[in-house]
Formats: sequence, structure tokens, C-alpha cells
Amino acid sequence: MTTDPSARVQILRPTSDADRGWLEAMWNSKWGGEVMVTRGTAHRLTDAVTFIARCGGEPVGAATFVGTTANSGIELLSLNAIVPRRGVGSALLAAVENHARADGFHRIWLITTNDNLDALRFYQRRGYVIAAVHSGAVDRARRLKPGIPEVGYYGIPIHDEVELHKGL
Repeated sequence: MTTDPSARVQILRPTSDADRGWLEAMWNSKWGGEVMVTRGTAHRLTDAVTFIARCGGEPVGAATFVGTTANSGIELLSLNAIVPRRGVGSALLAAVENHARADGFHRIWLITTNDNLDALRFYQRRGYVIAAVHSGAVDRARRLKPGIPEVGYYGIPIHDEVELHKGL
């Protein structure tokens, strides 16, 4: 894996069985499987649009999203940068935003959990604003995905979904 911070990040769509295998392993490791629950809806990440970030030919991150016609937006389901603080997450987010604009969408929205302070910082620094807090939504989501942990980052109990969005 490339660790040179000046190495160029390439954003590509998955094209091979190796890409799909890497994605499934990463989703299992980071999300406990390929199902993501947001606002009471279970999404299969394998059914969503996915971008893979590569650095030096190696996969270093992925973003997964779906278009929603009801609010003319794209919901970002997952964003993972395996190599932290190298611009991978920013490059993936920019690729999703560019894709959304090109497809005529007017906004991007996402859900994170109340414990994910690093994600809240990341997105707000890139122009996303908190649109809503869905109290108890993660507690309800555990009915669809029982593997969601009770306690998350920094020892914070996970109960709520925090919705962020950005107009394009």
C-alpha cells in the first residue's frame, strides 16, 4: 500500500471480482456486513453505486451512494478511507459530488451516528450542515441490523442518527 502523501489518488468504479471481494471484506470489517440502515431503511451496499479510491494501484477507500428522486438528492451510504489523512476521503467525496452534479441532483445527504465526532468534523469542514437529529433512530435500526454496537467511538453510547446535507 502506498504511504506517500503526494501519491495521486485515482477514483474508479469497481470492475473486477478482486474489487468486489475487497469491497465486501472492507464492508464486513468497517460496517459488520453489506447492509446499511439509515432512517429506518435497510440498504444493500452491493446494490448501490460505488467508487473505489486507489493509490499506487492499491485500493485505499470506497464511497457508496444511491440516488433518490423524492428530494432530488444522493444519499451517501458509506465513505471509508483506509489510509487516513492522505486526501482519500476528500477525493471520494468530491467524486460523489461531481457525479451528483453531472446527473442533475441538487443535494447530497448522509447519516452518521451521534458518536462519530470525526465524521461530523470531516463533513462540516467540507460544507455539510446538520439538517436533523433523529433521536433513538439507531436503537430502532438494531431491529433490522442487530449487530450495530451499543457503544461507539470515544466510549459514547450510540442512539441517534445525525443527518447532514449539502446543496450542490
